[in-house]
Order: sequence, then C-alpha cells, then structure tokens
Amino acid sequence: MASKDRVERRLAAIFSADIAGYSRLIGVDELGTLRDLMAHREKMDGLIAHHGGRVANTAGDSVLAEFPSVVDAVECAVAIQTKLREAILGVALENALRFRIGIHLGDVIIRGEDLLGDGVNVAARLESIAEPGGICVSGAVYDQIDDKVQVSFRALGQPTLKNIAKPIEAYAVIFEKEAQPAPSRSPFSANFQQQIKYCRSADGVRLAYSIVGRGPPLVKSANWLNHLELDWELPLYRHLLLRLAKANTLIRYDARGNGLSDWDANEISLEAWVSDLEAVVDAAGLSRFPLFGFSQGCAVSIAYAVRHPERVSRLILLGGFATGRLKRSTTTDADRDRYKATATLMRLGWAADDPTFRQLLTSQLAPTATTEQSQAFNELQRKCTSPDCAVRYYETVSNFDIRALLPKVSVPTLILHARDDLMVPIDESRQLAANIAGAKFVSLPGKNHLLLENDPGMPQFFEEVSVFLNQGPPGD
Repeated sequence: MASKDRVERRLAAIFSADIAGYSRLIGVDELGTLRDLMAHREKMDGLIAHHGGRVANTAGDSVLAEFPSVVDAVECAVAIQTKLREAILGVALENALRFRIGIHLGDVIIRGEDLLGDGVNVAARLESIAEPGGICVSGAVYDQIDDKVQVSFRALGQPTLKNIAKPIEAYAVIFEKEAQPAPSRSPFSANFQQQIKYCRSADGVRLAYSIVGRGPPLVKSANWLNHLELDWELPLYRHLLLRLAKANTLIRYDARGNGLSDWDANEISLEAWVSDLEAVVDAAGLSRFPLFGFSQGCAVSIAYAVRHPERVSRLILLGGFATGRLKRSTTTDADRDRYKATATLMRLGWAADDPTFRQLLTSQLAPTATTEQSQAFNELQRKCTSPDCAVRYYETVSNFDIRALLPKVSVPTLILHARDDLMVPIDESRQLAANIAGAKFVSLPGKNHLLLENDPGMPQFFEEVSVFLNQGPPGD
C-alpha cells in the first residue's frame, strides 16, 4: 500500500459517479435509500474491479475511481448503467436510484489512496451534467476510444462547467435501448412503432427525425423543447402525438441544439431551423404535406411555407407568434430586465438537480399542470439541451420578427391559441390571422401554452384539426 506521505502523479482515466437527487431520496425514505445504495454499490464495485479499475474515494453516494485505460473506463461505465437500469425496472421514476457518471482522461495526484487534481474536478463536473442513468465523457476520452468501444455518442459541445476555466468538449453516451422506469409508460404496441432516423442539415449538423403512425403524412416542426424518445414517455406531448399518429403518418424531428440531434451546432437561428426542416422532409422523401407548427415552430413553419408553397398543402399553427418578446411594442423596460435575469439564471441553474429555476418556466408554459406533469416538464427541459443551448434558443426566439412574411403565405391556414395563455398572449395569434389571407382563427378555452391532456381546449383542437386536414381543395 502506498505511504500516506507520498505524493505521485500519473495519467489516468478518471471515473466520477453520484446519484441524481440523492438528498431528496434520503429525505423521503432514508432506510430504503441506503439499502438500495448498498445494493447498487456492490454491483458497481464488482464491475469496476472486473474492468481493472480501482475505487479511490467514496463519500455518501459519490464514487471516484481510476482506470489505466479509457476503453476499460467507458466499457465499465456502460456495464454499470446497464446493470443498474435492470435493477430499477418497474420502480417509479421519482423513487429510482439513478447514477450519473462522468469520465475524463487527465493528470491526477495520488495521495495515499486518494485521487486529487484538476483531472478529478473535470470528471466530477462532467458527471454533474450527465443525465440520471447516463454517462458523459470529455473530448480527451472521446478522441482516445474512437471505434474501440461499441457505443454511440451525442456531442454536447462545450458546456459551462462550474469552476473549470478551460473549455471542455463533452459527449453523452447513447444507449441502444432506454430502460423504462415503469413498464406501463410505453405507448407503443407491435403495430405502432416509432422509427428514428438521422440526416444532416445543409451545414452538416446531424438531425434526428422520426416516423410513426399510418395514413397520409403530417409534418410537425420542432419547438421548445423536443426529445423524440422522451416526448412519448412523459405525460406532456404523448396524448397529442398518439392522436395525430392514429390518423396520419407523423413525421417530426429534434431541431439542432436539443433532443437526439447535435447539441454543438455553430448556428442557432430562424434560418438554420428552416434549413433543418428542409433537410428532414427531403430525407423523409416527402413531396407535398400539411405542416403543423407549435409555439416557435409556427415561425419556422411559416418561413418554410413561404419558401416552398408548392410543398405545403395546409398550415396548422398552435400558440404561434410573429414577433419574439423583445420585438413587441408592448414590451416594457421591466420586461427586458426580467428577460436578462432569466437568461442569466438559465446559464447558472439549467443543469442543476434542483428544479426550482426550470419550474419558473414550467409554471408559465403550463400553469394548470398536475404535479406529475410539472415534474416531467422540469426533467424534460434539463435532458433536452445544455444550459448554453437553452440560452441561445431563448435569445433567438425572443428576437424573432417574421411580420414581413405573413402576407406571403399562400396556403390554407388554421390558427389556434389558448384564450388565457400566460406565455404567449392570444393577440399574437390574432396578428397572424389578420395578416395571413384567408386564415381561420380559433380561440380555445384554457390557460396553458402547452396544451395538456386534461386541458378544456384539447377536444376542440383535435376536432378543428381533423376537419381542416380532411377538407378538399384548394390545399389538397
């Protein structure tokens, strides 16, 4: 055993792990949580030893280990998460112990049995931005493993890591099959399976898109925020997607900067988002189709319809706006101050386990949401994108101004908006309807910007959309 007084340095693959929301879990059920932690740690320690690693530091729920090989470290992390996912099958999401793992290749200081140094700090910060049950590795690790490990990665760009001055590239492991916290959460049957495919936008950004359902095509543009897999699992968009896919072949996608698409896109702009939509419909082989936009997706859909009127048969706009909050004449100095404060809080609090900040946005998007729905949206936001991407999205959407495009829309258009929407005033959709020739405007009962399954306006929304899509010419 090394002497406690001896200090040495070496290059190592550093493995850092802890449990997401551990303090909350201890508060809810201390004995049960500690029992489960010991069972999980037994599995984890065994796999670390099996892959040639050494556990160095432990405290509470945290584990710090080193490996002589980055390949061994990553393979061990994947094996651990796979094993632990099996252990929580059937456990409610809020009660499950889910480790986050960060891996970095760097110089470490060995003091006795402990690991110290900047390399350890980077691994710990990477672990903090990993999804519960997920793995995040640094660019140094990613560059070394290349094709030596049979897993795929999603680029996260250079996220802001607390107390780490040097920019660090980060990558998230993509698991082939996500374990479900409860078996009943999956909406799919053998005859109703979502296909996820990939394509590239004009500037090389990798985009994930999906196809599900039967019937004539219906394309949904991306909005804040999407995740092709989680949208089906969480009680937010699921009811909407199920209903639309029952009568149509639904094609949708995760825009650059969020979900399963690349997070490290150089450009986040309206033009880039329109380019993403162009790439997806081309990859899907669609020539003519109705287009559905929600929230910021309305501006993207309008811009696409103006650019490609021959391809859009009908246009459906829900909760839309032509001008972002910073471009509206009603915006006050106090509104601008709140906007700046929100952007700052996004950078600081977006990735935190504590959902307090994200709940501020949730309460505006869906003020009547149930506790389960609020918790789901808080989690969706954190999992969908990084703090940096969230701020870039927020700034871009707040500066939208497509008023000049509205008179150029030449396709049949249906516009719907919740009457007491707190996030986007209904007058914004009225402005769309007033400037798009022949547009039909429908005011829906309700307060939520994101229409939830229990919203009073949901039945009317589905009825209006069904009638609109099944009308004959001129839109086909």
